[in-house]
Amino acid sequence: MNPITMTLNVDNLLLQALREDISSEDVSTNAVMPKAQKGEVDLIAKQDGIIAGLDVFKRVFELLDKDTVTTLTVKDGDSVSKGQKLGKVTGDIRVLLSGERTALNYLQRMSGIATYTHEVAKLLEGSSIKLLDTRKTTPNNRIFEKYAVKIGGGHNHRYNLSDGVLLKDNHIGAAGSVANAIKMAKDYAPFVRKIEVEVETLEQVKEAVEAGADIIMLDNMSHSDMEQAMKIINKKAEVEVSGNVTKENIARLADLGVDYVSSGALTHSSPILDLSLKNLHSL
Repeated sequence: MNPITMTLNVDNLLLQALREDISSEDVSTNAVMPKAQKGEVDLIAKQDGIIAGLDVFKRVFELLDKDTVTTLTVKDGDSVSKGQKLGKVTGDIRVLLSGERTALNYLQRMSGIATYTHEVAKLLEGSSIKLLDTRKTTPNNRIFEKYAVKIGGGHNHRYNLSDGVLLKDNHIGAAGSVANAIKMAKDYAPFVRKIEVEVETLEQVKEAVEAGADIIMLDNMSHSDMEQAMKIINKKAEVEVSGNVTKENIARLADLGVDYVSSGALTHSSPILDLSLKNLHSL
């Protein structure tokens, strides 16, 4: 991650996570290691996958003690295999023990997302479709999870509600119609903002095209309806497909000719990649 991003946006989140895990003291570590002692521990992959979040992993230990040194043999985006040694962490053994779980939680979660995203993206190879994530992220962990999607070969949709105009079903309900929602958004939003609208029926597709939407999201539509929608849109807007898209069903969308496919599963349903810190010893 960019060092400025780490300092401004990440460090505080990591400190909150460390405070969650160490409210007053690490009783177990203080019991067996009452004084400072330099040591070393290995980072080992216990599954095949894509590694992501190494800067975050490293930073957790540095926030506990700036003199902690993490030496890595891989970088974010690399494929790792079961049993592979990925690096080592050297420093005060008390720091290695107290920071272990928080550092691994981030690294395992981010690597799991990158691995799942990579698997899904491979199913779209040969098409021009961009695989997007969503805002279905763990609260206070969006910056980590969306970064992991990029490392896995996906692309980021808007980061938050301030980042773009996306008129969903309830916005349309509040405005009264697709056309009215688009008109109101165009009147309110800066002219540099694209207007994206979510539609669920072919009638709404027609309405969105006529109202001048920049991007039309086909949400939970049948394959045949999506084929009809593409004919109605006829390149007058970019097209995104969304709605319960997973590794198991994404391949069926590759022949539609859409621009984007978004999948909340990239962040809300990817399993962790099993990683471990092992072989702790004194130096």
